[in-house]
Amino acid sequence: MKTTIMKTTTALAILGICLGASAQSDAHHDQVNKNGDHVMGFSHEKTTHHFYLYPDGGAIQVEANDPHDAESRDQIHAHLPHIAKMFSAGDFQAPMLVHSKTPPGVPALERLKDQVKYTYEELPKGGRVRIVTPNKEALDAVYAFLRFQIEDHKTGDSTKVGKPE
Repeated sequence: MKTTIMKTTTALAILGICLGASAQSDAHHDQVNKNGDHVMGFSHEKTTHHFYLYPDGGAIQVEANDPHDAESRDQIHAHLPHIAKMFSAGDFQAPMLVHSKTPPGVPALERLKDQVKYTYEELPKGGRVRIVTPNKEALDAVYAFLRFQIEDHKTGDSTKVGKPE
């Protein structure tokens, strides 16, 4: 009887911790979305973010969910070139504001800014910032940064390095 009570108590404690962590995670994700809407200038509900890891770097891609949503598309077209320019200058203030902390990889990307190329590519429903570097340390930083984005934005994108689209 004592063992059963202890097992039940332990199971309930673990469940409580998991539920608390889940609620905390949901609150953080909601805050990331709220901050992102403000910083990026478009709704996370009307757009979809993707983060891709490639052998030479990766990509940040955002598209309007509705192909007829010209407002979101145009906001993406305005925001992503600005991000490419900021990142090229070693300015990662936008992701710091969205995530309320410095994402992994950012210190190295700031330091190695001359080793990384950020190029904006316009897409019919949005755009993409392509990130390319020949530098191994910078490449590791790009991967850390993109994996963090995948996790914090809960995109479900692969965290493995794949082929460019």
